[in-house]
Amino acid sequence: MRENSSPWIYQLNKERPTQKITQDIKTDIVIVGGGIAGIATAFFILKYTDKNVTLCDRAKIGHGATGHNAGQIVSYFERPFKDLVREFGLEMATRGQRDVENAWQLLDEMYTDASLSLPLSRFEGHMGISTKEQLSSYLEDIRLRIEGGLSRETMRVATELSDVYQEVLTDYTGLYQYVPHAEILDFLETENKEFVASLSFPKGAMNSALFVQEIASYLQQKYNDRLTLFENTNVSKIVLKNKSVLVDTETHTISTEKIILCTNGFESFSIFTEEGLELNRKFHARVYGQVAYMSGYVEDSVRLPAAISYLHSDVPSAEQEYNYLTRRSFEIKSGTTQSLVCVGGPTIPLFNEAQYNANDEYPERAIEELDAFLRTTYKHAQGNVPEYTFTWHGLMGYTKNYIRMIGPDPSHKELLYNLGCNGIGILPSLCGAKKISDALLGKEIVPSMFDVRE
Repeated sequence: MRENSSPWIYQLNKERPTQKITQDIKTDIVIVGGGIAGIATAFFILKYTDKNVTLCDRAKIGHGATGHNAGQIVSYFERPFKDLVREFGLEMATRGQRDVENAWQLLDEMYTDASLSLPLSRFEGHMGISTKEQLSSYLEDIRLRIEGGLSRETMRVATELSDVYQEVLTDYTGLYQYVPHAEILDFLETENKEFVASLSFPKGAMNSALFVQEIASYLQQKYNDRLTLFENTNVSKIVLKNKSVLVDTETHTISTEKIILCTNGFESFSIFTEEGLELNRKFHARVYGQVAYMSGYVEDSVRLPAAISYLHSDVPSAEQEYNYLTRRSFEIKSGTTQSLVCVGGPTIPLFNEAQYNANDEYPERAIEELDAFLRTTYKHAQGNVPEYTFTWHGLMGYTKNYIRMIGPDPSHKELLYNLGCNGIGILPSLCGAKKISDALLGKEIVPSMFDVRE
């Protein structure tokens, strides 16, 4: 058994001073959760409003799901675009997809304002496709994206297999290109010929925990008169009053106008109305957990950054589990930069956060699964899987429809949400943060697929 050792936590400043609440206070906004969603929400509220913000995290910022993920930056949802269109209609699904894709600009804004120098890699990422069902699903996504006016993704199909897949391809003429099978395998960095097509689109990679830490430092310096950051401060109870909120942190109370939950969807506190009735917490029923398992090792050779996902032939559709690989530069020792290869895929469903312990050891079963994936798929590791430098797991909160919940509670406007990482939380978190800032400014917010519903 191995310990839960994240490469992103490894790079954080362990000596950074933290502050815990020591007295009752009054503020305008309380944000619960110091991951990327909470810190980004604080960033945009502080920049675009004059509100005073207090952020509470029950541990250290960046140490939750933000510090235990794969570090990929992607703009897709973990369900096909055609399914979003079926549920919300083409116009609303397109607007939601565009909002997430535009969050790249919000990431640039945060980097620029804070003058960040931490590594951020951007490149064309790839997905390996191995069945007719997968190929048909993603070609339909491309067709609908074009119909909605979104940017076009690139589908490449092996020329040698044109006859085999002609039945699927006939309906999507002009939405793909034929290339030699060897070229597809090169994109996917594999010699596994089960992958017959590849889908390519913009991706990125960064240490989201380090990003959170540096943005927090910037905010504390620039808005030291309006931002208070409490770590190791557990919110135990929230009371929704008439146009105000009382937040109980076990030792002291915070009085605020509004409270924003920026968690992974699992709260350890109770929410009551002023009359003492516990809030009907239907949003909890919409969020379930998955423990995701990842491992990483340092390559001897420095290679270009990459992010590749693989839908194997035993996966019947585009909606099932997959393996993924991310590679980026990584400083394992001061002054020495190498390539860190991170792989993941194994998950375990979890419906109660109390069942998850961040200190649980890393199971050998996950190691065996990832070893098998590397041996059969990643050409630079075939037959010689290196010893892992890092093995880590994290609790990811998934909404039932895989769409982030952003905005006010329908019955309690002083309670807002920016939650549900859904496995790919960086860009959706920034999208949600800006939407909440706009709402606090009184801007007109059009109905969205992110809206919190009854």
